[in-house]
Amino acid sequence: MQTISSDVIRGYNDTIILFFLKNEPSYGYEISKNIRSISEEKYLIKETTLYSAFTRLEKNGYISSFSREAENGKKRTYYQITDEGRKYYQEKCEEWQLTKEVIENFIEMGNE
Repeated sequence: MQTISSDVIRGYNDTIILFFLKNEPSYGYEISKNIRSISEEKYLIKETTLYSAFTRLEKNGYISSFSREAENGKKRTYYQITDEGRKYYQEKCEEWQLTKEVIENFIEMGNE
């Protein structure tokens, strides 16, 4: 099975993460698992990439974090989107539409 290169998708990791946080708080492993599932295992985000994104998003005010005890008694860090994060997510979605329009002009499918 072909997978997506992390270089190709790097600029949209923030958008992907914010997608999962726009409705409810979540934590790293759950987000990673959901990315793998929704992408049908075509994109596997590395743990270092994910946590670097959390750090960047939090530093920029797009998410905040809090600790919560899991069922097993261990503390887990959860992330939630902020109002600024919602605005940023919407901007990135609009940017994606424009990017897609431009790139599609340079993609040849099949024997065209």
